[in-house]
Amino acid sequence: MKNIWKYLVGIAVVALFAGYAFFSRQSPSVSSPNTTGQGVSDTGGGSSATTTSSGGTGGTGGTGGTGGTGTTGTGSTGLYKNGTYTGSAADAFYGTLQVAAVVSGGKLTDVQFLQYPSDNGHSAEVSGFSLPQLKQEAIAAQSANVNAVSGATQTSQAFQQSLASALTQAKN
Repeated sequence: MKNIWKYLVGIAVVALFAGYAFFSRQSPSVSSPNTTGQGVSDTGGGSSATTTSSGGTGGTGGTGGTGGTGTTGTGSTGLYKNGTYTGSAADAFYGTLQVAAVVSGGKLTDVQFLQYPSDNGHSAEVSGFSLPQLKQEAIAAQSANVNAVSGATQTSQAFQQSLASALTQAKN
């Protein structure tokens, strides 16, 4: 009787593990951020989060640093001055995160990821699923005030900090 109990428990553990492995692979895939300064493509995501992005024409941002620099383009009719604005570098626990906000037509149109945690598999995975969501939500909100992505709290906070410093430079 004892042996049957051991087998049943063993089978239950294996079944639970197999079920977990199957369902964890069913989550939607999200493209990882790139480092080319051309932005990140959003393909959807899991948990609710806010994404920020900016785009369009204007000047180019500086090299960053703690304050960030950027030059403005000409003309705007929205909340922000047209241009590309480099945000401050922020600590995301697993690495540094820094964004550039691109403003066109007075609106945030793209967020480019200049630096993001990707040194190991875990940080690359967290960046891959959280940054596209943060970017999308920030563009929709037209601000850095976005929801944190579940499982990526420090990355979300660093994103908010860097984007907020970029958008402060872009204020009309």
